[in-house]
Amino acid sequence: MLTHWAVMPTRLPLVLRRCHACASGTFRAHGKFRVNANHKLLDAWLLALCTGCGDTTKVTILERAHVRSVRPELLDRMHANDPALAGELLRDGVVRRRNRIALDWTGAWRLDTGGADHLDREVAEVSVRFEAPVPVRPLRLVADGFGLSRGATERLLAEGKLVSPVRLTGRTSTDFGFLLKR
Repeated sequence: MLTHWAVMPTRLPLVLRRCHACASGTFRAHGKFRVNANHKLLDAWLLALCTGCGDTTKVTILERAHVRSVRPELLDRMHANDPALAGELLRDGVVRRRNRIALDWTGAWRLDTGGADHLDREVAEVSVRFEAPVPVRPLRLVADGFGLSRGATERLLAEGKLVSPVRLTGRTSTDFGFLLKR
């Protein structure tokens, strides 16, 4: 019987960037935007607060963009301070490269296994779905979902009792499935 798991974000990830006012290297984005218009040109930033001193940094979203080139629904979502839009933009590789930032997903996601009825099966077939592209180690998901230690899951993988068409030893942020034989 196929069991479905879901990796769901619980909050926005931390933004890894050095604070110019203190020694902290992390900022917390709350989904607030600032949009500035200069004649027919728009600038838009996602605001984030330093976790150390509370100072604000701006993550550039739009820079000198012509008003007509910006989709109206995007502008409306920025004016409404949509936290879902903040998450989408933080996950965008172009935005991260332009601003020279990285994301820290530690504690920003949870695994929903749908209950404990899969724990006592001899053979468990599991499909893992990602609600957001959270980079996690598949072995950690298996360990958390079945209540095993990381060493135990590595032994199951080495013995061939944990099988998957995707590589389980690296990080992934895409849907995958696996089969666990005990």
